[in-house]
Amino acid sequence: MATIAVYSSKGGVGKTSLSVNLAWASATLSSRRTLLWDLDAQAAASFILAPDRKPREDAADVIGRDTAPEKLIVPTAIPRLDLLPADASLRTLDVLFAEIGAKKRVQKIGEVLARDYDRIVIDCPPGLGVTAEQVIRGASLILLPMIPSALATRAADELVAHLDARRKATPPVMPVFSMVDRRRLAHRDALVAHPERPAIPMASAVEQMADRHAPLGAYAPRSPATQAVAALWQDVERRLAG
Repeated sequence: MATIAVYSSKGGVGKTSLSVNLAWASATLSSRRTLLWDLDAQAAASFILAPDRKPREDAADVIGRDTAPEKLIVPTAIPRLDLLPADASLRTLDVLFAEIGAKKRVQKIGEVLARDYDRIVIDCPPGLGVTAEQVIRGASLILLPMIPSALATRAADELVAHLDARRKATPPVMPVFSMVDRRRLAHRDALVAHPERPAIPMASAVEQMADRHAPLGAYAPRSPATQAVAALWQDVERRLAG
């Protein structure tokens, strides 16, 4: 089992759409038993994949040990893809982690979930707090989506340096350009400066995910964005195998 954390210190960079589409790629393209764990209190990934679910327990209760994670997991319309949903109770997740004093709580939950899943994709909340430290500690690979620009690249480099300074064995960090618009000079310059970084193009089809309640590949399999996600997933699998 491997855990892929999709993380950004700021919002609005395509983090949730990337998380959902990578989970789809894992379940569909690699035929892996996959869980998307939504840890973002905005619950956007949960809204996309399971809009009609009826919450039985608060998502924060999984962290607080009051509820076993399997009690909250729901199936999605995508074969082999399940969801551990989020809700507003996660807004104070940093406080909860501090209260329970368990530095490896996310990692421990992941070890329990590993009995049933080959891949876990975590849609992380934005920010550099206790929750981020928990997720990073338990991740096999961190994907760092960013808008292609000089400032975003600088911020990503600083984040990688921060992670390296905080831990002796930081999991690999994989920057990914998201919402790429090649008509913009700054985007083109960033792509030229970092040709090795995967790039997910901006597309109107991506914006339809919330309306269609589905990953991009489920309704736009020939979209350039879908093809870019598939290529990214192949790269992720190679890195995990290595």
